Amino acid sequence: MSKIVADTSVIINGQLIAQIEAGSIKNSEIIIPQAVFDELQSQASSKKEQGFVGLEKIQKLKELSGIYGLNIVLKGLHPSSDDIKLAGSGRIDALIIDMAKQNDAVLYTSDNVQHLVAQAESVETVFLKFVVKDKTLEFLKFFDAETMSVHLKENQHPLAKKGKPGNFSLTTLSDDILSKDYLEFISSQILDVAHASDSSNIEISKTGASVIQHDNYRIAITHPPFSESFEITIVHPIVKLSLEDYEISDELMKRFSDRAEGIVISGAPGSGKSTLASGLANFYHNKGKIVKTFESPRDLQVDPGITQYSKLDGSFDNSADILLLVRPDYTIFDEIRRQEDFRTFADLRLTGVGMVGVLHANSPIDAIQRFIGKIELGIIPSVLDTVVFVKDGRIEKVYDLELKVKVPSGMTESDLARPVIEIRNFADNVLEHEIYTFGEENVIVPIAKRVQKVGIEKLAEDKVKETFKRYDPHVEVEILSANRVKVFVDEQYIASIIGKGGSNINEIEKFLKIHVDVVQKDSNHSSRMINDLPFTYSESKTALLLTVSKEYTSTHADIYVNNQYVTSAKIGKKGQIKIPKRSDVARNLMNLASSQNDIQIFLKDF
Repeated sequence: MSKIVADTSVIINGQLIAQIEAGSIKNSEIIIPQAVFDELQSQASSKKEQGFVGLEKIQKLKELSGIYGLNIVLKGLHPSSDDIKLAGSGRIDALIIDMAKQNDAVLYTSDNVQHLVAQAESVETVFLKFVVKDKTLEFLKFFDAETMSVHLKENQHPLAKKGKPGNFSLTTLSDDILSKDYLEFISSQILDVAHASDSSNIEISKTGASVIQHDNYRIAITHPPFSESFEITIVHPIVKLSLEDYEISDELMKRFSDRAEGIVISGAPGSGKSTLASGLANFYHNKGKIVKTFESPRDLQVDPGITQYSKLDGSFDNSADILLLVRPDYTIFDEIRRQEDFRTFADLRLTGVGMVGVLHANSPIDAIQRFIGKIELGIIPSVLDTVVFVKDGRIEKVYDLELKVKVPSGMTESDLARPVIEIRNFADNVLEHEIYTFGEENVIVPIAKRVQKVGIEKLAEDKVKETFKRYDPHVEVEILSANRVKVFVDEQYIASIIGKGGSNINEIEKFLKIHVDVVQKDSNHSSRMINDLPFTYSESKTALLLTVSKEYTSTHADIYVNNQYVTSAKIGKKGQIKIPKRSDVARNLMNLASSQNDIQIFLKDF
């Protein structure tokens, strides 16, 4: 009888059994080295799926032995403790080759390195490359064009999420109850493909859990002791979107193109974060940039020109050392989880690499919160300049971060000034949060939205506005304390208000009996007053009269009170807008406005 020595790889992937069933091997003695058997036993004892698969294949070899005239024998000594320690360096593989030499046998393997070493040592060897076609994979029958993920659990019905991010439903695929044997069969198929196919990779292999990336399918297999029962979850992207498929303003697109190099994409699980990250990666690649990704598992749907990196020796920190040598323009860091991931992201950004990070968060401010404590507070704006929050597959909110030295909102004394990170809504530049050090703690403080003032505070604000309106008709006033206010005016009026040597502002302060800070309007303040028309307010016996310049006669205007829309009207002769006193509009206007200063008139665009 001819003699064959089988190594671990050819047993696990089932190719040796396939050769026997095809009739290529018969009337032979198949030697299984003790080292191979012990290795499979060790993997099975550690609850690793490869071990169970290998032992099952040995059992099947014994079942086939009588049919095909085979003699299955176990030979050799148990590996020593030193052999086991050096297994990763090839010691077990060397024992298998020695077994083939001693028995003058042919070595069957699916490990290319093992095949080359055997040839170098003049050992006759047969290399069996196993290719599994997708159509043979059992789990594919659960997928259709609308299936986002399939959930298979022992003693449960097969379930699937169908739809798209933000609009999906959990569907029962059949009334069959899934058995453990059936799930182990599917798992065995998947692992066979992972070991044999160039398009498959085992991304994670732990006791009781494995993650395999096969083409566009991300497969998580869990079983005891990690999970209480056998479970397989397969996720498959159903759409590939470009940035043009999102509702992105021209300003945000310009930000992505020109300035944003520290981007964080946040959102809840399944919200579409990775889809947007893939779109950004392809966007930068198409602009002629060198783009790389950090992923574990590597499941982003990116163009072939983008290289996807995983963890090097179990750490992205090691991957970063290689990344800097290949000089990328942008790196997509998919799923920032551990503390070391945050540090790696920050280090790469500070070296000048454009970074796009993806992390789980329930709100955009939570995404920023996750960086606090991981990196120093003062460098957060240098690491993050744009925070994008994704919900239901669309961009819901974008934040802009900037570091300033100022008195935090709500504080009044100038000696309380400190470094403050301002977080503004990118869409309207409104300040929504501030981050600064208070005592020994880093705090995120929400900035209350401007509310309508009432009572004494409202009267005081109106009095100050009346005083400064002769300089700037659109002056804005912020009351800081009982004896201090801040007025916002256009730059062109500041010199007139201050006067020579501060004489004019001193007279105003004596008149008002308060201290006044005169500040130039920024874009945030000026945007509120843009295109509003100056007017005078009066009443006739039957109507409220709002009179603007005669040049606007016969045009249309919108009327607002405290930034709240009230009505639209046509400007009549002599530039007057007449609102009958008995109308609902007039009653609404009188209820909302406590003075003329609360009313604004905006010219319509048509």
